[in-house]
Amino acid sequence: MDIKEYFSKTIEKKASDLHLAAGSIPTLRVSGDLVKLENSPLAEKDLKKGIEELFGQKIIEEFKSRKDVDFGYDFENVRFRINLHYQEGSVGLSARTIPTAIPDPSELAFNETIYRLTHLKDGLLIVTGPSGSGKSTTLAAMINIVNRERRSHIITIEDPIEFMFKEEQSIIEQRELGVDTDSFASALKFALRQDPNVIMVGEMRDSDTISSALTAAETGHLVMSTLHTTSAPETVQRIVNAFPSHIHAEIVGILASCLRGVISQQLLPKAGGGQIVAREILINNQAIANLIRNNQISQIYSVIETGQKEGMITMNKAIDNLLRGGLITEETARNRKRDLATLSSYY
Repeated sequence: MDIKEYFSKTIEKKASDLHLAAGSIPTLRVSGDLVKLENSPLAEKDLKKGIEELFGQKIIEEFKSRKDVDFGYDFENVRFRINLHYQEGSVGLSARTIPTAIPDPSELAFNETIYRLTHLKDGLLIVTGPSGSGKSTTLAAMINIVNRERRSHIITIEDPIEFMFKEEQSIIEQRELGVDTDSFASALKFALRQDPNVIMVGEMRDSDTISSALTAAETGHLVMSTLHTTSAPETVQRIVNAFPSHIHAEIVGILASCLRGVISQQLLPKAGGGQIVAREILINNQAIANLIRNNQISQIYSVIETGQKEGMITMNKAIDNLLRGGLITEETARNRKRDLATLSSYY
């Protein structure tokens, strides 16, 4: 099968991901499950030839030089986020489907709390979850609310650019790593000189990026970003632990003052087919700010549990709500709920 046909199948099957690796069977991820496209492994020479013909010399040269490369690619009016890599010395390709249109908040089950967070004027908002949990989609929908409802200057820093925004009330500049800037941290630093109101950082990968994001949030900008963490307390801990221990006291002080909220999400198998999102939400009120400042992160979960009036909810409560609504099965709820004793001991 020609490599283009794999992309066509991805679109036809409404798959979220395509995986091609030399020596492995071409596979799609459909509604969270892996589905094989063929019975025979893909030959490396066929995969390499297909990649070279499809993506062009510039991408191939960068791939050969760096061994890993991410970029956006449009095929049959559908946008993909492509990762080329090596595995066991052979070529591999992973492609993530990016919806053509930014989903409406109602399609993503946004509640009033998430909507309210998009109207903040400053501070740090973080969307977290495992790979494939819809973090980028949630972030894009939040940015688009700002775009529709506020006169703001929005700067996005992405690797690669995924959703293409159409300016409405806001003006939007989208910057791509490797094309428009060298790093998240560098782009954040210079973004502060470009009169932004809102800055979206695709991912806070390292201490330099986190430090720059905190500085931007401290200085009157609304900063939105993502982390690969699975709970709100773990997110706080991850940020603190990104820095040397001798400056933890300084970092927790900054984070306590500028963090506005954490949305941790996961996609669950929906009863009857498909997937549905479950979200844990932390709102940084005075009680949580004090816990962060005193580095008592293990106690944050108990404040989330009692913060329903402020829009907070734990992941376990969110999963229970889906179960009561008949949207997921008891088995899914049992498998995806967290062991709170284990969670507390982690921090």
